[in-house]
Amino acid sequence: MVATFTVADSVELAVVERNGFIESRHAGSAVVMTGEGEILRTLGDVTTPIFPRSTLKPFQAIAVMSSGVALRGVDAAIATASHSGTFKHVELVKGLLDRAGVPVTALGCPASWPEDRATRDTLIRQGMGPDPIYMTCSGKHAAMLVACVQNGWSLDGYLDPEHPLQKRVLDVIERFTGERPAASGIDGCGTPVHAISLTALARGIARIGTSRSNSPFAIYREAGFLVEAARENGWIIAGPGQPDTVVIDRLGIFIKFGAEGITVATAADGTTVALKVLDGSLRAATIVALSLLADAGAIERADVDALVPELHLSVLGAGRPVGQVKPSYV
Repeated sequence: MVATFTVADSVELAVVERNGFIESRHAGSAVVMTGEGEILRTLGDVTTPIFPRSTLKPFQAIAVMSSGVALRGVDAAIATASHSGTFKHVELVKGLLDRAGVPVTALGCPASWPEDRATRDTLIRQGMGPDPIYMTCSGKHAAMLVACVQNGWSLDGYLDPEHPLQKRVLDVIERFTGERPAASGIDGCGTPVHAISLTALARGIARIGTSRSNSPFAIYREAGFLVEAARENGWIIAGPGQPDTVVIDRLGIFIKFGAEGITVATAADGTTVALKVLDGSLRAATIVALSLLADAGAIERADVDALVPELHLSVLGAGRPVGQVKPSYV
């Protein structure tokens, strides 16, 4: 069976400290790369395939954009978001669908409650229930449906790996990462997910993160528009108080988390991190990624330290901070 790297092939990335006692340890692997693709540092196994989960969204959005759909600004941002389902997020998703004449019922992602607690509470008070449009990946699905309309592709089966749209996505992934996937599966939202190494993922994200909207090459222009949209609309990429949104807004970093402990991040100079926490937890992923960027000199350590209180890293005892989640790699 094809599988990701093992515990023996990973390293300790972070610890959970409570009152001076190390309570838990998070193992995983990470790679740090320049914008030109030079590997600066590796931790653990960075060559065995992983499922990148939602860190594939930038590639999926670029596949949509390069198929003739001119997503710009907030539309590009919602296409690559893992949003928390606020009403403002939902308005953007509906806007994409409405302008293309696509009904909300065409969304192929599963029904879900919004991750944003205030929005969920409002829906409950209104007697509403879970809906696909509140699912964290609904923006990506809406963009995919718009691409199908634009190109005359069937809306039915748009999630099938053999659908023209999904073949385009796979082509974009291979083109940007320089690696052919070792395996494929179905992501939590229903889209195909393709296994590549952390090194390939970092390479692809670095190429996206350093793309410019005035590039002479069309696909890199689209990648440039996407990066600009993400950096200018951090609230869309995740949501109020969410780590990705906080990092984008405070540091201007192009960052994206994925389920099962995946995070990618590209600093302004192109330095890129891709990591996986092996147990699938995301609680340490953001701070480890930022710490690695700081180690590489891509961002200031003081700026990372100042952001810590907003990243939900405190360990509580009786409602009061008694410890913290901390990077521990060497």
